[in-house]
Amino acid sequence: MPASLLFSRRLALAAGASALFMPALAQTTATPAPAPLPWPNPLVAQRADPQITRHGEWYYLMATAPAYDMLELRRARSIAGLATAEPKVVWRRHEQGPMSRHIWAPELAFLDGRWFIHFSAGEAKEPWKIRLWTLENTAADPMQGEWTERGQVKTQWETFTLDATLFEHRGKRYMAWAQNDPASKNHGTNIYLSRMKSPTELEGPQLRLSQPDYAWEKVRHQVNEAPAVLIHGGRVFMTYSAAGTGAEYCLGLLWADENADLLDAKSWRKSPGPVFVSSPENGQYGPGHNSFLVEPDGTVLNVFHARNYRDIVGDPLKDTGRATRVQPLIFTADGMPDFGQPLKEGP
Repeated sequence: MPASLLFSRRLALAAGASALFMPALAQTTATPAPAPLPWPNPLVAQRADPQITRHGEWYYLMATAPAYDMLELRRARSIAGLATAEPKVVWRRHEQGPMSRHIWAPELAFLDGRWFIHFSAGEAKEPWKIRLWTLENTAADPMQGEWTERGQVKTQWETFTLDATLFEHRGKRYMAWAQNDPASKNHGTNIYLSRMKSPTELEGPQLRLSQPDYAWEKVRHQVNEAPAVLIHGGRVFMTYSAAGTGAEYCLGLLWADENADLLDAKSWRKSPGPVFVSSPENGQYGPGHNSFLVEPDGTVLNVFHARNYRDIVGDPLKDTGRATRVQPLIFTADGMPDFGQPLKEGP
């Protein structure tokens, strides 16, 4: 079967899928058994929303800590080394006011000769008053120097806002993030995109790229969040996470031609079904909030979190079992990403 037809068939099978149907979908998208990973799986326990970036000879890992109270950074000269690297706490939450609760989803970036961390945080008296915040470090080594608070990244509304990610394309810098539209009655989140004036400030129009349209995006909660960007093979791909944070959590996919105007909604297409879901046969549940890492040889790695159990007592958001995982991403003959399914745990 041609790759384009195979991809279309998978999307058709996934359309309208809910948590009830995700096991069947995971079996449908099964790929041949991969070679053993050269790093532990999972890579780091109890670390959600992971991001790995490479700068020079070093790999850096940031992720959400289970207590939601601080930002830590670890580095190593290999991905495998991150599993045993000593984490360094680079910032702790405030006791009151902004940045005092729900410290989530940090991402590290080297921009204009300086280091930045973008993260989400709420307030002690209003834990769900979550906004986007930044830290800056002018040291050459982000494990050294001082991290200075640079304030809030302001969007067009003062509403629930989280999961910022930055990327550059054709000489322009963009930020994508998740936010609640104040005109919406469902309290869900959508994906937005904007140009950046500086590493801490947006400029120009703020485009809504995606909102929860399908049944699989509305399981437990109506959510599109955690965008991640990969530029590959003439396209700009953006994954996002959908639904609640239990076994129903999964990845959706948006894409645009690399020459298109990224701030024109007509440039983007959206998969009608999820592209990365729970795998009961591999004992992996709720894969999501991913990032991408492109190795020097062109290999693309999918960095994500998942649990090794399905059933959770209480709110999944309070469950600390999400772990950081890394696995290769492959592409079909027509250039579309094939995420396969989350791999079994093991060396």
